[in-house]
Amino acid sequence: MNENVFRRNERLAATVIKNLENRNMTGYYAANKEEAVKTALELIPEGTTVTMGGGTSIEEIGLKEVLKKGKYDFIDHDAYDDKRAAALKAYDADVFLAGANALSQNGVLVNIDGNSNRVSAIAFGPRKVIFIVGMNKVCADVNAALKRARNTAAPMNAQRFDIDTPCRKTGACFDCLCPDTICCQFLITRYSKHRGRIHVILVNEDLGF
Repeated sequence: MNENVFRRNERLAATVIKNLENRNMTGYYAANKEEAVKTALELIPEGTTVTMGGGTSIEEIGLKEVLKKGKYDFIDHDAYDDKRAAALKAYDADVFLAGANALSQNGVLVNIDGNSNRVSAIAFGPRKVIFIVGMNKVCADVNAALKRARNTAAPMNAQRFDIDTPCRKTGACFDCLCPDTICCQFLITRYSKHRGRIHVILVNEDLGF
């Protein structure tokens, strides 16, 4: 990463962290993937039950593999034939890991979901939610964050699946109502009712979609 971009991200992250604090959420800065994993593990005591949604950022920094190999009760969706059963376990988990489709500079998280297991667990259930967010996800305001989630994150995410949606074919959002749409639920997290529940680790790298 260009040094000037890196320094700008570093300063912007400090601003976002202050704004998250105003919203009863806790922010952290990690200069790279390794620091992000270290910070996350400091928030996840050994022996706790941990699960996650479909967060590519979590896999990209290597956190998923560390948890699978460590002394944690990690619920791996990929190991379950019954995906619904695995998803339901998230609501009583100690820790839920998530990425974000976008984050505004003033500390508002935006997420879109197809099956809605991810956004519902973010909203309620797990005792602690830890977001891994690359600085490429930070947007000027909530409107820009919503646009990013719909026009950048969703069309990119659609490429992962064997689905028949306009965005998968064209790379652009059509606000479709087709049966395969992955944009069923929008969650805007503007405040945490419970202090200490939501933690956001900002990583000075490009992560996820």
